[in-house]
Amino acid sequence: MRTSSPRTWFITGAARGLGRAFAEAALDAGDRVVGVARDVAPLDELVAASDGRLVAFSLDVSDRPAVFAGVGRAVAAFGGLDVVINNAGGAILGMLEELTEEQIRTHLDTNFFGALWVSQAVVPHMREQGSGHILQVSSMGSVGGFASTGIYSAGKAALDSMSAALAMEVERFGIKVTILGPGGYRTDLFTRGLTMAEGHEAYAPLREWLQGMWAESEDFDPKRAAEVVVEVVNMPEPPKHLILGSAAYDMVEGMNNAYTAELAKWEHLSRKAE
Repeated sequence: MRTSSPRTWFITGAARGLGRAFAEAALDAGDRVVGVARDVAPLDELVAASDGRLVAFSLDVSDRPAVFAGVGRAVAAFGGLDVVINNAGGAILGMLEELTEEQIRTHLDTNFFGALWVSQAVVPHMREQGSGHILQVSSMGSVGGFASTGIYSAGKAALDSMSAALAMEVERFGIKVTILGPGGYRTDLFTRGLTMAEGHEAYAPLREWLQGMWAESEDFDPKRAAEVVVEVVNMPEPPKHLILGSAAYDMVEGMNNAYTAELAKWEHLSRKAE
């Protein structure tokens, strides 16, 4: 059920894509938003039209001290935090052999460590107030590795495991955690937010096959995901893990079924190892 008083949302990566959609949906619901991103200029018009209910400032989530300071600033803006969405992140494409150490570390600094720093920073405030809801924007791809998206999926899988542990640790304090696994949405994740490896000729046939497969995929309106997220934060007992999108759900269900079948196939070997 929705509470009568407005909530305060803290959304990372709020300037574009899913983060922007989450911010707009929260404002439409009558709530207040602190939106952060490295570049918050795209939020200027929304700030001006928000009647003071949207505060936006620049924040690099890979900078841990800056994150703690930014969360403090967010708490001060409206007196607390009720909903936190760790949405900041980018995509990285490349076979494992092709990616450089710098590319990998830079990617994980934002996609995994950024969410970890924000989680560490907000929990003390939520624990003190005895309530709160943290939503981690993971990916449908976190359930398994796939050629050329291995590092992206690895970061999201790490986020899933960290968030599941966090949920157990903070539940007794009245804090809820939901891991969101979105599929494809019309955002700039794979354009503006993309890190691309320099391709090795040995992988050219595989890369061509992947590009053909992805060309047939469909991306959806991020507003639809935002509507579901508002519904989730209104629930007294929200899901701990939620896939966003029908196509994503079908793919995750298929991958989970394949994993279960593989597990059962080799059960006899597993049981011999004790």
